[in-house]
Amino acid sequence: MSIDIATNASASALRSPGAGVGTGTVAGTGTGAGTGAAAGRRGIGVVPAPALMLVGMVSTQVGAAFAKQLFGTVGPATVTLMRLGFSALVLLLWWRPSVRLDRRTAGAVAALGVAIAGMNICFYLAMARMPVGVALTVGMAGPLAVAGLSSRRAGDRLWIVLAASGIALLGWQGGAAGLGGLLIALVCAVFWGSYVPLSARVGAVLPGGGLALAMAFGTLCSLPAGLAEGAGTLARPEVLAFGFGVAMLSSLVPYTCEMETLRRVSKLVFGVLLSLEPAIGALTALVVLRETLSAAQVAGLVAVVAASIGVIRGSRRAPVPEPAPDPGSALSPDLSPDLTATLTEGNRKS
Repeated sequence: MSIDIATNASASALRSPGAGVGTGTVAGTGTGAGTGAAAGRRGIGVVPAPALMLVGMVSTQVGAAFAKQLFGTVGPATVTLMRLGFSALVLLLWWRPSVRLDRRTAGAVAALGVAIAGMNICFYLAMARMPVGVALTVGMAGPLAVAGLSSRRAGDRLWIVLAASGIALLGWQGGAAGLGGLLIALVCAVFWGSYVPLSARVGAVLPGGGLALAMAFGTLCSLPAGLAEGAGTLARPEVLAFGFGVAMLSSLVPYTCEMETLRRVSKLVFGVLLSLEPAIGALTALVVLRETLSAAQVAGLVAVVAASIGVIRGSRRAPVPEPAPDPGSALSPDLSPDLTATLTEGNRKS
């Protein structure tokens, strides 16, 4: 769960844990990828861009809700391992990246992999202790802080204060469980915030295959905890099938929808739409998991969403539509100094 978040990264950064793949650093042209992507675009080209965004966000949050249901059988670390592992497998087959990297590039890919693994496992651990919408909103504070603090506008600092106030309301549950969940979600926010510059760096030097390699390294990082927690359950076909479904819902579907949406709308519009995801997450959890939020938590969620939209709109005073990103340079994880890019992945929520 991942949910553009480089200097000109696209709007997918918020996507990190709850979502899947980011949109700014990952694009590229791998063998066979261009033909497959073109065919896919022809199929979804008739769907309106806002509808595609809605489908992608709902898919991400349904994947999160299903992952939480799986916690009764396997723990958060094992779910993280399955999600990252299946997502990495699909991306590696899609991009077929070269593993011949210089030392600096390899280090950047490894750092991104650690950030992906860290934000996903922390997101799932927090989600096990608090409502999905709350965990997602607190985690989003990471890229929001990166965007606001990198800005020179005093007004953006005020948005950060509003977001911090909202997070305080979200975490106001009382008891050790509530405090523990909030602290884990804040660690997720740190990983998510670091994911922003790292994804931009990797996307600049290794478009397309960079995310695939980072996801694979993140899978290796999550392997010890995932196996220690649920090695026996990974031998059960139904568990693997469920884990594969979570990975596709949280990564592949949102990734596809985001990429097509970014071809049609400006980063400003994309970022504002993506900022609504915490609310969508809360509504999805209400329908799928019957999770309800207190009045204070609803107020906190609204405050964070408002702060996100405020920072994005402040970063683009003239929302002029931009040309569609080229498939060979578009994929940067959403989570850059330009906030539209910053707040505008992974899966996503990976």
